[in-house]
Amino acid sequence: MSIRIHKSGLLDTLQDEGRYGYQHLGVNPGGAMDRIAMHIANALVGNQPNETVLEMHFPAAEILFEETLLIALAGADFSATINGKELPILHPVLISKGSILAFGKRKYGARVYLSVQGGFTADTWLNSTSTNTKVNAGGFHGRALQKNDQLLLNNPGTFSFVFTDHAFEVLPWKAKTAELYTTNSIRFIAGAEFGNLHNQSIVVMKTQVYTISRDSDRMGYRLQAGPLTTLSHQEMISTAVTRGTIQLLPNGQLIILMADHQTTGGYPRMGHVITADLPTLAQMQAGETFQLQEINPEQSEDLFFEQEMNLQQLQNACNFRLQEYLKA
Repeated sequence: MSIRIHKSGLLDTLQDEGRYGYQHLGVNPGGAMDRIAMHIANALVGNQPNETVLEMHFPAAEILFEETLLIALAGADFSATINGKELPILHPVLISKGSILAFGKRKYGARVYLSVQGGFTADTWLNSTSTNTKVNAGGFHGRALQKNDQLLLNNPGTFSFVFTDHAFEVLPWKAKTAELYTTNSIRFIAGAEFGNLHNQSIVVMKTQVYTISRDSDRMGYRLQAGPLTTLSHQEMISTAVTRGTIQLLPNGQLIILMADHQTTGGYPRMGHVITADLPTLAQMQAGETFQLQEINPEQSEDLFFEQEMNLQQLQNACNFRLQEYLKA
C-alpha cells in the first residue's frame, strides 16, 4: 500500500507531534507546526492523534494514490482537487486507486495536513517520526519529499463502500474547528524578563499590531512593529527556550519561536504564547497581522484543557461514525 509524489511541493515533510525529552542534548522537538490540524486529520480517518501525517505548504505536492485509501485534509485550504474535481477539507474521503490529489490556490491558512487511515510508514529517530532536515533524520530519509518518492502505509482499513463512476466519495460528516482556533489575538503569559520592559513598552507590546516578517520559518516568526525598550541592558547567559517563547531582539523587535526552535537562547524572554493558540499562529504566514493579549497561567491551562476535551469528543464521534463503513 502506498502513495507516490507525482509532483513535489514547496516543503512537504512527514511529521508527528515531535520528539520530546532530548532538549538537554541540543535536539529540538520539531513536529507538526499545527498540532490541532494534525489531530483533526487523524481523528477523521480513525487514527490515533499522534499518527504521522504529511505537512504541506503552498504550492503543495501532487499525489498519486496507488491504492484505494481513506484520507482527510485539515488546516489550510489550498483548493484541493481529485482528478480536477473539488475536494473538501475537514471530511473523511475515500479515494480510488489511480487518482491524483492536487492543489489549485491558497484560500486561507499556511499549512495543510494529509492523513491516511493507518498512517504512513516513516523513519523513527529518538522515538519520533518527525522530519528533522538539519540532521537528516526521521520522516522520509530525513528530508523534504521529492518527485517520485513512494510513501508506504501502515495497514489501512478495508471499506464496504463500492465505487461507481467517480474517483472519490466524501463521507457525510465534517469536523467543526471554530472552537479550536482563535480569530482575533494571540494570547501569552508573561516571561521571566517581562518586568524589565519600560512601562510604556508593556502597554505598546499588548496594544500594537504585529506583522509577520518574510524572514520567518518553522524555526521562528520574526515580528515587525514599533520597537520595545527595557529599563536596563541585561547580559544574559543562554537559557532554555521552547515553542512559543517570545524573545526580544537587540533591535527592539520580537521573535516567537516555533516548532524547529533552538533549545537555548540568550535574548530576554518577554512571554510565552499559550499552547492553545500556537496552532492559530502556525496557520498565519508572512504579511499577516495580529495583536498580543496577556492572560495568566490558570487561564492558559483552562483553555488548553477545553481544547483537548473538544478534540477527544471529535475523536470519539469519528470512531463511532466510521464503524458503519468498515468491513467486519
